[in-house]
Amino acid sequence: MCAHFESVKEPKRLKLFFNVQTPEKVNFDVWPTYSTTFIRNIAPTSTQDNGRQSIESLSGSFGLIPHWSKDTKIARHTYNARLETVAEKPAFKDAWRLKRLCIVPAEAIYEPDWRTGKAISTRIFRADLKPLGIAGIWTGWRSPSGEVIRSFSMLTMNADNHSLMSQFHKPDEEKRMVAILEEDNYGNWLNSKDDSCLQFIKPFDANLLMTQQ
Repeated sequence: MCAHFESVKEPKRLKLFFNVQTPEKVNFDVWPTYSTTFIRNIAPTSTQDNGRQSIESLSGSFGLIPHWSKDTKIARHTYNARLETVAEKPAFKDAWRLKRLCIVPAEAIYEPDWRTGKAISTRIFRADLKPLGIAGIWTGWRSPSGEVIRSFSMLTMNADNHSLMSQFHKPDEEKRMVAILEEDNYGNWLNSKDDSCLQFIKPFDANLLMTQQ
């Protein structure tokens, strides 16, 4: 699970590592329902694009708001989507079926370390200090006033056997971790049209991560 993360604040870093611009009206210290940066594919706009897709960065709510929701409150509970059930859960299944895949750029995520018996918020980041590219799904929701609000969820996987991420959350809870993509697979993930995208989801090497309390 991940309910708190740092988005990429420095525009030069977002451009260097993800080749996108920083959207307007985004938060960089992010909690559920906060708007921040996510990256998605966009379809070609003309024949001059030669059929190639490109990517864009948008501002979206951290917590997916499905099209059928009556309001945005559901985002408080939909910020993470389990890979095991994303195709079945009502809030996520349409975005997954349509393969509305995205990447959430993050400098770090925060998880609670309970090994002392108390929850100690721990910052988790890449050892090489590059940003994390977290796999997610996105959608759009039209409010009663007609405004379209985009939103996203981070995908998570079991981490019971992960040497680092198994240290977090309460002892009696299943260990979970966000799906951190390898840089070489950013394009492969965004271009996926079916469940073959799952081949790009792997537990991120614990040796490539660091923690700070």
